[in-house]
Amino acid sequence: MNIDAFLTAPLHIQIHALAAMGALGLGVVQFSAPKGTIPHRALGYVWVGLMLTVAGTAYFIRETNSGFSLLHLLIPVTVIGVVFLTLHARRGNVARHRTTALVLMIAALGIPGAATLIPGRLMHVVVFGG
Repeated sequence: MNIDAFLTAPLHIQIHALAAMGALGLGVVQFSAPKGTIPHRALGYVWVGLMLTVAGTAYFIRETNSGFSLLHLLIPVTVIGVVFLTLHARRGNVARHRTTALVLMIAALGIPGAATLIPGRLMHVVVFGG
């Protein structure tokens, strides 16, 4: 583990990674905790804030000085998904709310999170050293 690599990374990358890890952890809690309760709703708003932070900071993470990667396509997917997630919850459509949350957990956190562990990327260095 090499925490120094994380601490010397640009601030937007640190914020992005912390928000993503927080959203992933909180998402697991939300899926395992009782649904429809006041804590579930309150933590849901926190999760939405974390997801929007992840999407917003992702815009500033570039593989090159001018280019975007394929993972940047998940920025609008995340924002649109969060909007639909919220609409489904407010309308009481529990099945679609749950499905949207699961899709966001996998598509906006799981897949990009796994991609960060590819050798040569910052989180690979942080987790595995090097």
